[in-house]
Amino acid sequence: TIRAQTTFVVADTSEMASLACKRGVFSARTSAVRAQGSRRGVIAMATTALSQDELKKQAAWKAVEYVKSDMVVGLGTGSTAAFAVDRIGQLMKEGKLKNIIGVPTSIRTYEQAKSLGIPLATLDEQPHINVAIDGADEVDPNLDVVKGRGGALLREKMVEMASDLFVCIVDDSKLVDGLGGSKLAMPVEIVQFCHKYTLERLKKLPEVAGCEAKLRMEGDKPYVTDNSNYIVDLYFQTPIKDSHAASKAILALEGVVDHGLFMDMVDVCIIAGKTGVEVKERPNKK
Repeated sequence: TIRAQTTFVVADTSEMASLACKRGVFSARTSAVRAQGSRRGVIAMATTALSQDELKKQAAWKAVEYVKSDMVVGLGTGSTAAFAVDRIGQLMKEGKLKNIIGVPTSIRTYEQAKSLGIPLATLDEQPHINVAIDGADEVDPNLDVVKGRGGALLREKMVEMASDLFVCIVDDSKLVDGLGGSKLAMPVEIVQFCHKYTLERLKKLPEVAGCEAKLRMEGDKPYVTDNSNYIVDLYFQTPIKDSHAASKAILALEGVVDHGLFMDMVDVCIIAGKTGVEVKERPNKK
């Protein structure tokens, strides 16, 4: 059952076409088609030529509309969240946002925000966050998401759980019918101690039956998170049957720190696609 309420914000196609052309987004073939269409009196939809980065930027800029002066803002990690951090920095520089304090979810987000002049704090100093903005790797119809392929899942979850409003930003390639449905990694952060033992226990859980479990590597060494932990990536051929049950079972294992299933956390999901920007809201926000 789809619980989310949907609003569409359709981009101005003529303005988007001008912007996209300036940035070299259109391919030669698309430009030729547009020219031919113009001769026939047809206005081509500019959004069909937008790159994935342009779609991410659309979603990120829409999300930043939720940020107001004097707010504490959770700053997400990843390629989509980076556009939101850039936008916040730009609006602060222009004087349109004032007295913002950012709480970054990773070392790389900290470095990005610091370079933009955004004042920063940790949860120790700012335990109450007004709004958090972050991307996701998968989004299901209930607005439950998979996060953490960038390795920052623990800090992301801590910051986003401390937020009054969690705004998730994605392009439409991240939409799935069920979590795990993309067949890409669902990460689990684990302690380094006896990591092989923990990996074997993970893949034997009935709640994730049939998954493939792999230790994430960086070159010839295990990938290490900002928290000095390892990550086991779980791969599913079909969507997880019961994500809530899987979440509880994984967390119950000794040696597991946290996982990339973000259940009942997203309040607003902003999805950029070929026809514009779609805003979905969870009916009962936390």
